[in-house]
Amino acid sequence: MRQRQKLKFGRSALLLVGTLFVSPLSTLSLWANDSTAELATGGLVLRKTTDIEMRTEDLYISADEIRVNYRFFNRASQDRTVTVAFPMPDISVSGLDENIALPTENPENILDFATRAGGRPVETRVEQKVFAKGIDQTALLRRLGVPLQPQLESTNKVLDALPQSQWPTLIDLGLAEVQDNGMDREGKKHLQARWTLKTSYFWEQTFPSGKELLIEHRYKPSVGRSAVTSLASPGAEKEEWYKEYLQKYCLDRYFIGAIVKARRIEKTDFPAFQEQRIAYILTTGANWAAPIKSFHLVIDKGDPTNLVSFCGDAVKVTPTQFELTKNNYMPKNDLNVLILKKTQQ
Repeated sequence: MRQRQKLKFGRSALLLVGTLFVSPLSTLSLWANDSTAELATGGLVLRKTTDIEMRTEDLYISADEIRVNYRFFNRASQDRTVTVAFPMPDISVSGLDENIALPTENPENILDFATRAGGRPVETRVEQKVFAKGIDQTALLRRLGVPLQPQLESTNKVLDALPQSQWPTLIDLGLAEVQDNGMDREGKKHLQARWTLKTSYFWEQTFPSGKELLIEHRYKPSVGRSAVTSLASPGAEKEEWYKEYLQKYCLDRYFIGAIVKARRIEKTDFPAFQEQRIAYILTTGANWAAPIKSFHLVIDKGDPTNLVSFCGDAVKVTPTQFELTKNNYMPKNDLNVLILKKTQQ
């Protein structure tokens, strides 16, 4: 029989995507080079429809994989063919030391996204666009032969190789800047990408009249990480980032108490926990014809020794998994998950 333990988390959720929180001064040097920022991911998106309803959504979230199974029902008297999209998180590079958590090195399919409809693999198309200062500059970069992925070192190498007479234009357009230190040891200046890349996978899907259609997709999440956690460290509760964590992840006294206990056992201000942060966009589920009739969420913390916190009432169903079920669900908030992974001392 499964263990059923009621966990009481807060009900509010605040989505602060892609933000690196500043740690207390005593740990600033620890975080500076060992933190990566998570990117928010989510589910399928299509334009607002009055015909297609989402009957069930079965969502599984872990640091290794996100899986979503949908059952859609077309209540119209005719088949409906609509464009279904999966938007990848935007990739923006705004500074020299910015570290973004990307699970793969694939320049297009950064999350290793795959989907099936009616039990068969779906062939998707990809659209990528570059924006700087709110203007689409995709055509310009393609004309110059510059890769569209701003986070890759190979992209910066191509920018570096462009004639320096073209650099001022790229800088003025907000596409690039000379790195902060100006020159390297050899006295050479380097140009670095500073644009936003928007990527979306999409396909045309026919929803048969009066029937259900199962669509499944899975991908690897963007997981923000920090080598240590500053939660429960001396003076942490006075810091602004700490207040944001409390609201974002609905941290309670039991969660903080477990970290304090680990501090005492290990006799250190920073116990052996690595932060893993996952942001998931739930509110796209409000784009269908009716509330989700049956919504089922499983969050897996990965190991029984790990700690986890998120906003929402949940039931512990295994040593690592927490379950949330809602009927006639219309998501109003997005989901943020904080996992403290136990590490070797």
